[in-house]
Amino acid sequence: MRLKGKFVKWNVDKAFGFITPNGGGDAIFIHKTALKNRNRIPKINDVITFSVIQDNQGRYCADQAIFSGEKSHSKQTKNISTFSIYLSLIFITFVAVAFFLGYLPQKILLIYIGVSIITFLAYAFDKSKAQRGEWRTQESTLHLLALIGGWPGAAIAQQILRHKSKKKEFRIAFWFTVFVNTATLGWLMTTQGKPFLSFFS
Repeated sequence: MRLKGKFVKWNVDKAFGFITPNGGGDAIFIHKTALKNRNRIPKINDVITFSVIQDNQGRYCADQAIFSGEKSHSKQTKNISTFSIYLSLIFITFVAVAFFLGYLPQKILLIYIGVSIITFLAYAFDKSKAQRGEWRTQESTLHLLALIGGWPGAAIAQQILRHKSKKKEFRIAFWFTVFVNTATLGWLMTTQGKPFLSFFS
């Protein structure tokens, strides 16, 4: 989701400033490197469209900023990881096939689909809150949802919504939840784990 706003401050020497979103809310930090056109020096009240990301310190700042009237050659589509999306769809398909072949109970399939939808919505609400400067959803909550079966929805949300897709620490923790979840499912499908599937029957 892209926002529209205007420059309210620009430090020429340090090459950074602040943007006020048109919809209201706190001023958002922007560095020159976030501008698509770095040859143009921003001026107060210049109108600009931009997306919001988190830097390495977890602070929110503008990214992929384009001055009003300039052509957009957004990198957003290029930055989307199709691997994460395809992996999620393939996994859900695998669980569905395993159910129809009798290897997994229906509840397992429904849990993955249901929790994935809830997780996707949780990411969407969290991004919306971030853009409005409101109280955020804890990262531990998002990881818990991924761990209990919502990771396909989380992986898709990270790429489609461009949310929580760049913070290294979060990404490492997320992929750890994916590993634990899929490893647990794999174990449940073994001879030793099958007795525990009765809890989902």
